Amino acid sequence: MKSTRARSMIVYLLTAAFLCGLGLFVFRLVFHGEVWATSSVNQHLSGSGSLSAAGRVIDRNGNILAQTVDGNRVYHSDADTRKALLHTVGDSNRFISTAVQNAQRSDLAGYNFFTGITLSQITGKGSDITLTLDSGVCRTAYQAMAGRKGAVAVYNYKTGEVLCMVSTPTYDPTNPPDIENDKSGQYDGVYLNNALSSTFTPGSTFKVITCAAAIDYLSDINSQTFTCNGSITVNGQKITCLSHHGTIGFQQAMSQSCNVAFAQIAMQLGREKMTAEAEKLGFNRSFSVEGISTAKSVYDVSSADEAALGWSGIGQHTNLANPMHMMILMGAIANGGQPVTPYYISQVSTPLGIPSHMGMGNPGDRLMTEGTANALSDIMRYTVKNNYGDSRFPGLTVCAKTGTAEVGEGKQPNGWMVGYTTDADCPLAFAVVVENGGYGISSAGPVVQAVLQAAAKSVRG
Repeated sequence: MKSTRARSMIVYLLTAAFLCGLGLFVFRLVFHGEVWATSSVNQHLSGSGSLSAAGRVIDRNGNILAQTVDGNRVYHSDADTRKALLHTVGDSNRFISTAVQNAQRSDLAGYNFFTGITLSQITGKGSDITLTLDSGVCRTAYQAMAGRKGAVAVYNYKTGEVLCMVSTPTYDPTNPPDIENDKSGQYDGVYLNNALSSTFTPGSTFKVITCAAAIDYLSDINSQTFTCNGSITVNGQKITCLSHHGTIGFQQAMSQSCNVAFAQIAMQLGREKMTAEAEKLGFNRSFSVEGISTAKSVYDVSSADEAALGWSGIGQHTNLANPMHMMILMGAIANGGQPVTPYYISQVSTPLGIPSHMGMGNPGDRLMTEGTANALSDIMRYTVKNNYGDSRFPGLTVCAKTGTAEVGEGKQPNGWMVGYTTDADCPLAFAVVVENGGYGISSAGPVVQAVLQAAAKSVRG
């Protein structure tokens, strides 16, 4: 009797193990089947592991950015275009994890749950991916960066379509350099898409956040005045400004980017309100773009003294900003506080030419009230008109803020410019950062000028 029970228990255990294994297999087949289908161990089936049977990657205008010819992956004929699109398209070795040729490799292989890779085996090719990006605009951005490190991001804040996403440093996927043995530092961080996966000290672009906090929490902010003599001393620590602004009001302080005024505003608001505003506007969390989590922008004053709190209000202290987040934030201001999620995959078409995916931008969680957004828009528009000058942006109405972010160690500051256009036929939000580029207006400013003109031409046709 005991022997029968023992045998029955073994049978039950084996049955349970089998059912668990079967359940795990079915789960992985349903939710992760594409990983197996596109694994390099299955190149004998479709060559998908090496992209040798992958479909094409195409820009919004039909330009082929990558395709397979005679079993080899071939990229756009223009070297600058290849370098500009590297971090979006990817290379043949799939070193850039967030690039389409890695992150969407199952689509390129033609995989779907019902037919697996059968269609790609029959037709000899995988699915095509059409991007929302304009390769010409991306090339303009790459050329305007002139070999400097950083990122450029531009999107239509009404539709969510990303027109430009460029990260530098970069390289030519047709002629990749020996990066592992490079001693020059030219390719440091080259496998990261800086627009999605990096953060930089934001400098005065963070004053947009401090400005929003003042609008939300300080009812008398528009009647306040600030006296700037080039610096203030807080508990024995000096907070410096790049100029002597004298006595100025809130709007003028933003236009002139007065550090003294915004340090005082941050200290007046205090840690809790500054943190609440920063987090409401997207700091300390990620955004999802095509299933990829952006690097978190950081605002942390939990252990900051009064002077450090002041420095945080002008975008220094330990503040960090992700370019994609800043672009989304600019789009939200332009949209009355409502962001639209960016996307850069417009369509996936099966080997038979049938669309299997259509991209679209969806409204995200509201970042601010419409009243706050409108007030920010007025101040940023005033800043362009009275400081940067509308002549920089012919044919466009721009609201913007520059930043010159000190990074220490004897390095040049990070140069930033963020903002958006208010033209109904050309709704563009942008973020540009030039790492160690110097003053924002002189380093990021010309990049924005060139890219906005190219993007406006693309949107307006």
